[in-house]
Amino acid sequence: MFGLEILDASMGGALFIAVLAGLMSFLSPCVLPIVPPYLAYMAGASMEELTTDQPSKARRNVILSALFFVLGLSTVFLIMGAAASQIGRALLQYQREFAMVAGAVVTVFGLHFLGVFRIGLLYREARVDAGNRGGSPVGAYVLGLAFAFGWTPCIGPILGTILSLAAQEASIGRGIALMGFYAAGLGIPFLAAAIFLRRFMGAMQRVRPYMSMIEKAMGVLLVIVGLMMLTGAFTDLSFWLLETFPALASFG
Repeated sequence: MFGLEILDASMGGALFIAVLAGLMSFLSPCVLPIVPPYLAYMAGASMEELTTDQPSKARRNVILSALFFVLGLSTVFLIMGAAASQIGRALLQYQREFAMVAGAVVTVFGLHFLGVFRIGLLYREARVDAGNRGGSPVGAYVLGLAFAFGWTPCIGPILGTILSLAAQEASIGRGIALMGFYAAGLGIPFLAAAIFLRRFMGAMQRVRPYMSMIEKAMGVLLVIVGLMMLTGAFTDLSFWLLETFPALASFG
């Protein structure tokens, strides 16, 4: 069955990495600072209206808009996951070689974030113009679609890493699950920011001095994932999970 196909021990580590990658994408220097203006634009309101202590139509609108924005993101990510898995299925006979190439690329991305060297291409942004659609759920959904295709310098390599993992699964269900968990890691904090916007803005000011540390943490995560893909350690992790938690064998 679809659910049992996904919920087995071999997916545990990959799903955890996907959620963590989504969260780190949200905290990245090219996403976190733009969250408040994006929310204000989507709700068609000013920051003063959105941060008032009193319940208001603007505050209700921003939560609804954030929900549709996340749905737009998730739509694109799930399609990407399905497409990556389909490609992985076509390349199944070269899966080990594909994993090694993907692992090498992911490791290079990680070294970029750690500052070992810099890749100029990752400083370019590919944006899709969503037009003047602020203030409506449909506009927020379109903006979510556009943002998902934005491939900004920070989110692109992390998203590419999860897509590489999805391609290795060579299963559409597993690919969708991986990208769904990534979307949750990125989207749930976005929704929380919309619900608690005033507190979020205060927290963002406290986090801002640590942006470089977050970027380094992203680099470490990518290097670890890349090396695991190169060495086949995900398979070893699956066996370790089965040995440590035998109950997982009942899934799948």
